[in-house]
Amino acid sequence: MVRYLPLLFALLILTGCAPATPTTAVDPYIGERAAMVHEQIAGRGVRDSAVLGALSKVERHRFVPEEYVRTAYADHPLPIGYGQTISQPYIVALMSEALEVKPGDRVLEIGTGSGYQAAVLAEMGLEVYTVEIIPELARQAAAVLDELGYANVHTQNADGYFGWEAHAPYDAIIVTAAPDHLPQALGQQLKEGGRLVIPIGPTGSVQTLWLFEKQNGELTATNLGAVSFVPLTGGKK
Repeated sequence: MVRYLPLLFALLILTGCAPATPTTAVDPYIGERAAMVHEQIAGRGVRDSAVLGALSKVERHRFVPEEYVRTAYADHPLPIGYGQTISQPYIVALMSEALEVKPGDRVLEIGTGSGYQAAVLAEMGLEVYTVEIIPELARQAAAVLDELGYANVHTQNADGYFGWEAHAPYDAIIVTAAPDHLPQALGQQLKEGGRLVIPIGPTGSVQTLWLFEKQNGELTATNLGAVSFVPLTGGKK
């Protein structure tokens, strides 16, 4: 761990997150997290300082099952139960950067999962509304987020296919599971000028990560590359 400490403080200074005074409570994974951000995320082209700062702070090991804690900062997804995963750190960073949000913006997340993506968005200063269809995951994520003090994350156990209309419109929407098309409700709940990032494609094959931007009531799409996500379930009333 010690070998990563100079890297950590350099990264914290770069992202404007350097502590004012040394802390006596040492996070045992602080070096691994710094290396993750430096090598896997900044090293692969993510430049948004808010994203880098958030990923430097959020304790990813708190969002994975105990048996995966030692690999929490590896550059790949991990199982979280119920057929779901916590996304690869680089993909979390890529999608967060693509939103182009600013502190105070209202963001809708579809697919809370472990709660990690919501925590990253919260650390970026956003007001986060996150929806999870699996009751057990919704409860677990809400408990972890509450324990870590993320008061700006609001959780709901519901079918994310239909968004969360009560708090619409949103400055940005992020979807962390793949439908075979863009759900109509999400486009409708996106604010004018807003951005929506979503993987789309069939289960079991390569999917495409899309960025939709809303201008004059219309959505324009940009291909962000190939990805692989668990399927978005639901869509029935």
